[in-house]
Amino acid sequence: MTGRSSFLIVANRLAVDRTIEPDGTASWRRSPGGLVTAIAPVLQRRHGAWVGWHGAADERLKPFEHDGMELIPVPLTAEEVELYYEGFSNATLWPLYHDVVAPPVFEREMWECYRRVNERFAEAAAAAADDGAMVWVQDYQLQLVPAMLRKLRPDLRIGFFLHIPFPPVELFWRLPWRKDLVEGLLGADLVGFQLPGGASNFRMLCRRLLGLPYKGNEIFLDDRVVRTQAFPISVDFSALDTLVREPHIVARAKEIRVELGDPEHVLLGVDRLDYTKGIGQRLEAFGELLKDGSLSPGEAVFVQIATPSRERVDEYRRLRDDIELQVGRINGEHASLGYQPIQYFHQSYAHDELAALYLTADVMVVTPLRDGMNLVAKEYISCHHDLHGGLVLSEFAGAADELRQAYLVNPYDVEDVKRQMMSAMRATPHELARRMRTMRRRVSTYDVDRWASEFLTALESPASQPATRRSASWRSG
Repeated sequence: MTGRSSFLIVANRLAVDRTIEPDGTASWRRSPGGLVTAIAPVLQRRHGAWVGWHGAADERLKPFEHDGMELIPVPLTAEEVELYYEGFSNATLWPLYHDVVAPPVFEREMWECYRRVNERFAEAAAAAADDGAMVWVQDYQLQLVPAMLRKLRPDLRIGFFLHIPFPPVELFWRLPWRKDLVEGLLGADLVGFQLPGGASNFRMLCRRLLGLPYKGNEIFLDDRVVRTQAFPISVDFSALDTLVREPHIVARAKEIRVELGDPEHVLLGVDRLDYTKGIGQRLEAFGELLKDGSLSPGEAVFVQIATPSRERVDEYRRLRDDIELQVGRINGEHASLGYQPIQYFHQSYAHDELAALYLTADVMVVTPLRDGMNLVAKEYISCHHDLHGGLVLSEFAGAADELRQAYLVNPYDVEDVKRQMMSAMRATPHELARRMRTMRRRVSTYDVDRWASEFLTALESPASQPATRRSASWRSG
């Protein structure tokens, strides 16, 4: 480590995963997630540091360097993983922010642990930041950090980005600690959201809960201005577009189709196993298309990848059981020798294999009940330079705001999902190419580099002056 940094990322997890080599030695590799893909290059260019948990409970590690990044581990105990991460973050905030698809759990013990852990992250960031440094805090697990950090280090420039939806006032109002969370976010100079609706919800909440005036995208506190803005996150379009042109990916895509029995249509779903993703709804729709004869036997195969997620949480264990029963029932009714209509995989896949699956799929089915953005939809588009393939996309995914040429569906309406699946499968090559060309233009223009660049440019720019605040025409929200 070279000392304090002028640019810091603060996230629940570090940018690396620990792997065990064949000889038993441990090593680190860069995490494959979208957040790391987006921010790691920025961090390397700015010679910054990343503050986060390294993924193992009850273990303390010293700061270390990997892949040109300075990494500062924040320790968590097993109890804190249970109460802060699995508890308040994912049993309280996650369902609340996703339109209460599942009932949130409100427990004081979870809240107290969330507060303590956020304080630890803030202290780690305060110690690592150089004078006047820029600090970018990430996501719902750390919503108290901005205010805590500002109290410790008022000299810092602090940004916060929420990767999941921000709920309407009426839903957020249920939270017993609503004021604490809002005040935590207001510690930032810039609060970023996936969509304008999330930023608007937050501004109205600040007005109703704290009586704070706002004008445009600015919220006015006594001594400073907090800006709120939408920055829709994206993917590394260029890297994916290059990858799927590689001969080994093209060859693997052809192999996958043969392994599936060379059906006329391959449909694909790729999700974390989560109740917000609408996996059950899309499988129900596919099963009904088989049952009512819209699809003939052997005509289509649905490949559903459900990456393991939060398996110690009861809600997720029940979901896994429900999905596996549903898959078994549909296959039991419609399979034949050599043909299984649903290929279900509860496992993680390597990056290259996913790219080959995207290239194979004739129809990508992305039907979350609520999603901040959904990068799978954008990854699929990035992989289809052939202009082949149809995207069936939920209206309730943030990506739907940008990808209007997708086959948009209401995932709660099974008939609508069935209808749009069939439209995508029956579309002419010309129709598919027209839609795909427009969507690729959007994703290639607004890629992940542009997302990070626009957020940091906004964070670096000066806020409104006090005189502007006093003369502003306030909105009541």
